[in-house]
This record gives sequence, C-alpha cells and structure tokens, in this order.
Amino acid sequence: MPGTPPTRFVFLGPEGTFAEQALRSIPAAERGTRTPARSVGEALDSVRAGDADAALVPLENSIGGAVGVTLDEMAEGEPLVITREVILSVEFVLAARPDTPLTSIRTVAAHPQASTQCRGWLRDHLPDAVVVDVLSNGAAAAGAGTGEYDAAICAPIGASRHRLTTLADKIADHPDAVTRFALVSRPGPPPPPTGDDLTSLAVYIAHDRVGALLSVLMELAVRGVNLTRIESRPTGEALGRYVFFLDCTGHVADVRLGEALQGLRRVCADVRFLGSYPRHRWAEAGERPVPAPAGLSDADYADAAAWLSRLRTGELT
Repeated sequence: MPGTPPTRFVFLGPEGTFAEQALRSIPAAERGTRTPARSVGEALDSVRAGDADAALVPLENSIGGAVGVTLDEMAEGEPLVITREVILSVEFVLAARPDTPLTSIRTVAAHPQASTQCRGWLRDHLPDAVVVDVLSNGAAAAGAGTGEYDAAICAPIGASRHRLTTLADKIADHPDAVTRFALVSRPGPPPPPTGDDLTSLAVYIAHDRVGALLSVLMELAVRGVNLTRIESRPTGEALGRYVFFLDCTGHVADVRLGEALQGLRRVCADVRFLGSYPRHRWAEAGERPVPAPAGLSDADYADAAAWLSRLRTGELT
C-alpha cells in the first residue's frame, strides 16, 4: 500500500559488497529482510513483481562515472521511482585469512573496478602478485576465505563476513572516492519536501527539432532550477537517438519545479519521472542548497499567481 514503510529489501549482490553496506545504513533495511540479487535488472524486477518493497542499486561512482545498466533499467519497463539516495565512501581493504603475511601473497582476487582504483597501492606493495578478476567484491572476499586466492581487495563488510584479517586498509588511490546508490520502489506518493531535495528524470528529446536539448535546459534555467547531473544513454532505436538522465534541485511539490516539469512535458517527446527525494547528508559536508535566484523562489511564484488571479477577477486594474 502507498505510504507503507518497506520491510523487504533487495540489493545488488552478492553479500559482503558495498551495496549491502550502503543498504544497512538505512534503519528500515537494518530491521527488515535483505536479499541479494544477481544483477541490477533482477533487483529492480523483483520490486516490479512485488517480491520486494524496495531495491538498492548503484547509480554512479565519483571515479568510474554513471552505472549505465541502472540508468537503462530505470528508463525501460514498468516505471519505478527513487525514494532515497545513499552516498557511501569507497574504502577498499586488502584482506586474507588469519596469519597470512603480506610477503606470502601471490594472488589477489578483485573486481576489475576495484583493482583499477587500487592500482597504485598494488604496484607499490605487491608488484609481483597476480590480480585475478572476479565478478564482485563479495566474490573476492569469498575466494580468499576458501583459500582459492591468497588475498582479496574488498569492502570492510566483506572481510568481516568471511572472517578475513585486514592486512591494509584505505588502499584506494583516490581516498575520497564515493559511490551513490538509489533506493527504488514502485510509484507512490514521494517523500515530503525537505527544502534540500533532488528530482530525477529521464527525458526523450524531439530529435527532429533544432535546439531540442537546449529547449530542455532552458525550461529548467529560466525557473532557477539547478541542474546537478546530466547523462546520455542510447535508446537502442538507432544511432544518434539518446535519452537524457537529469538530476535537478527541488521537489515535484515545488511550484517552480512543477512548472518546469510542465514545460518539459510540452517540448519533449517523452518525460519519465524517476522520483523526488532528500539529498544525502550534504549538510554534514558543509554544503547547502543552491538558493533560487531573485524572483524565482516558491514565494515569488505564489505572489505572482495571486496577483494574476486578482487581475483576472477584476480586483486590480
């Protein structure tokens, strides 16, 4: 039922990955059931089918960029909406079975993205070790736990899950790297506005119209809506046909964003609403919402609407 808190969660598995770690930061998920999925598509389809209330999937990484498969899955199929974002620091560790000295390590299991982000540390500390590609950080930890590999590059949760000893922590070349995850549910009333929200959209532009993308951006800009991210993905229809994924400040309940959405509906071939939700803990990093330019706040819109109403009823000349 709409408004009922989720209790059944699914996440991009396997267990012991950053996705599980991010999910467990949500209090409702810590109390509810958590089931790993084999792929992003499987996680989202379980929500569509009603087998889960919500799915946590990766959206983007500050080093690797957008997660294309998540964007593609959100743009196609039965609609789903983002209700929350979680931003998690990506802190890789090198872990091995207890009493394994660093000098004895000859094979290191790692997901390709993980080994890429730890390339410098590996070069400096394990130059002779062979890095073996595996399907996930969780699989790397599991392989080290069974002795298939001498060590693993994994998430801290993976090391503890498989009873591994951490030989080195924070081994990523970019210590400030983060991954952004989305909690996705079936459509329903969005969370109430907080004053520091994001709205995500999938926008299909009219390809036969000159300046089609510019017209999309103008609908946001003239209303003081700040665009925080734009990504393009091929639609699969033909070369040169793209869907644009937009993150912008504001909530669907805000007057100025509501007017922008109406404008996009008029000028675009199609618009898929992907959710309005609170931004994740930006205040803790000392950041604040970008204020609306003069004349473009919700109060300004309300004042202008009231003035027009008075004009139309003859109260003003």
